[in-house]
Amino acid sequence: MPLLALPTSGHADTLNGADTAWMLTATALVLFMTIPGLSLFYSGLVRTKNVLSVAMQCFAITCGASVIWLLVGYSLAFSDGGGANAWIGGLDRALFLGVGVDSVKGSIPESLFALFQMTFAIITPALIVGGFAERMRFSAMLIFSLAWLLLVYIPVCHWVWGGGWLAQMGLLDFAGGTVVHITAGVAALVAAMVLGPRKGFGTHSMSPHNLTLTVAGAGMLWVGWFGFNGGSALAANGSASMAILVTHVSASAGALAWMGMEWLRHGKPSVLGIVTGMVAGLGTITPASGYVGPGAALLIGLGAGVLCYFATQTIKQVLRIDDSLDVFPVHGVGGILGTLLAGVFASDQLGVFSGRGYAAGMTMGTQVGVQLVGIAATLIFTAVVTFALLKVLDLTLGLRVTTDQETEGLDLTQHDERGYDL
Repeated sequence: MPLLALPTSGHADTLNGADTAWMLTATALVLFMTIPGLSLFYSGLVRTKNVLSVAMQCFAITCGASVIWLLVGYSLAFSDGGGANAWIGGLDRALFLGVGVDSVKGSIPESLFALFQMTFAIITPALIVGGFAERMRFSAMLIFSLAWLLLVYIPVCHWVWGGGWLAQMGLLDFAGGTVVHITAGVAALVAAMVLGPRKGFGTHSMSPHNLTLTVAGAGMLWVGWFGFNGGSALAANGSASMAILVTHVSASAGALAWMGMEWLRHGKPSVLGIVTGMVAGLGTITPASGYVGPGAALLIGLGAGVLCYFATQTIKQVLRIDDSLDVFPVHGVGGILGTLLAGVFASDQLGVFSGRGYAAGMTMGTQVGVQLVGIAATLIFTAVVTFALLKVLDLTLGLRVTTDQETEGLDLTQHDERGYDL
């Protein structure tokens, strides 16, 4: 069921005050996830000399993505240009043309719908920052992020939520398993591979410099995610409240599972582990949050904590890929797992683990097949376009700072500032 087809508490295209009030709140919560949530979460995970650089990147992406969304992004993602288009939308909503004070989308103002979707377009490229943290030039980062938004995020968003070909197939992605987490995770992995590892990766300690910042940011992400998933119902109704409930259950289960894995393998549970498991639980439940119940959310969260934990170990220790802040193993793997399990637990035939049920004519087999198509298409498209974009930028502008600049840190070399001056 595509996002725009979800039921609302009011009549179609009739403004509802309760829905509007909730969506105003949800929109603020999703923006809160990036600024300040993700900024603090990432800032604490890098080394002291790079703490400002990742915060700056999140802020700059927020501003740039907002302008891109206003100019053409919203229109290309959610407009069909006067006719159904399976691949990309039209330009009839460019610069929010026709989006006035009285414009209504379902039961909320269209300006609010466009703003809510803008916050998703902001956080997705900001997540990728964790894959190349501490080594990409600021100018290259900004151009890459905005170009990637246009070339990857907006087309996939249209495919899934704008009435495109995956929506027409019946893909279940309530709040962004494919659109947000798979795209960001795969792009981060590709970026980490193209840029290569940080200087000293595997031989020098690169521990988080301030886990207190990271925990504060993680708490903001957890609370903000209620707007991310609950707001995707586009109404103040049972779907929104159930989405928030299952989001919380999955986050809790993911945190406990990751903590448990560390405790068993290393003898002590870590703060970094429990907050990372929480994020894994949140990302994994995202595509399924509008379709499953609390029992399924418990299993999804536990699976996320275990699988994403092992994925993190594999990426860095076995494959030796320096995905600096574990974007792919947490968001990419979580998005894949959650999108797949949405096709399983949406079934109404699983007892205490049942969800809302499939659309007419869908069985578990057919739904899982659609989910696999959506996963594969999103993964391949994102990987190819991201690789090509990075290579073009590397040949023209140059992606990576010099060795001396990396040693000195991006705070000074890119911004002439220090995060700490004690």
